Amino acid sequence: MTDDGTGLLTIGELARATGLSVRTIRYWSDEGALPPATRSAGGYRLYDAGSVARLELVRTLRELGLGLTDVRRVLTGETTVARVAAAHVAALDAQIRSLKVTRAVLSTVARRGSTAEETTLMNKLARLSTAERRRIIEDFMAEVFDGIDTADPDIRTRLRFAAADLPDDPTPEQVDAWVELAELIQDPEFRATMRRMIECNAADRGPDVPAGSSLWFMSRLVRLAGGAVGDGVAPDSPRASGLLRELIGDADPAAVLERLAAATHVRLARYRVLSAIVNGLEPPSAHEEEFGWVVAALESQVAR
Repeated sequence: MTDDGTGLLTIGELARATGLSVRTIRYWSDEGALPPATRSAGGYRLYDAGSVARLELVRTLRELGLGLTDVRRVLTGETTVARVAAAHVAALDAQIRSLKVTRAVLSTVARRGSTAEETTLMNKLARLSTAERRRIIEDFMAEVFDGIDTADPDIRTRLRFAAADLPDDPTPEQVDAWVELAELIQDPEFRATMRRMIECNAADRGPDVPAGSSLWFMSRLVRLAGGAVGDGVAPDSPRASGLLRELIGDADPAAVLERLAAATHVRLARYRVLSAIVNGLEPPSAHEEEFGWVVAALESQVAR
């Protein structure tokens, strides 16, 4: 404290009182965040008790990550601490999301031993904005359903859900799955495969067929074929023929075989697995044994 009885502090005394360096206090003062209360006859800065309180606020705001511009706006009453804090929370949330994506990409690169080119592509796909990722999904949906109005509506709903967006807080596994999924749904050959599956579903499907029938059929197929496999029923046996009639009725076995092959394509199965991972779900069972039995039984029927 100066010895003139005013109770004012020099910059050195203020530094000792607060534990901050003279250099820091001088810088904040030069930037307008801590103007001196007055100056001595020799031109030295002097600070009062209000300056001490102001300095503590400046230090707190700076420790919370606010720049001096925002600090000055708070101190001059242009804005409030609450408003600035809310803005910084949003900025920090964005930064945290970005850091999590960075960590996930690097973890994936390390695990896969990716090349420089693969790393660049992976980082680019993972950092697409939400709008850009949705555009990829919408383009995919538009192309595979274009002009197909009779497909089961439930397939469109489930496909849109499956074409998942990357979550804000992705795990390395989700980043890995999203990158592969994004590459897959932009692949013209995969889009053509998906469209063939939808065309097979829509073929001869009348307007009175209720939504969800396709899923009901697949569920019933898995149940019947699972029972047949468990009972040791041979796909080319008379009993297998009876089970097929129970499953497909009077439908042409060749047509059912074609549609089943389209629906169980290996890349479609991979698509479902990747979608589940991105959505944070357990990957679905491919029911390979059950579908394999039905395919073998249908092939036996077609060959007769």
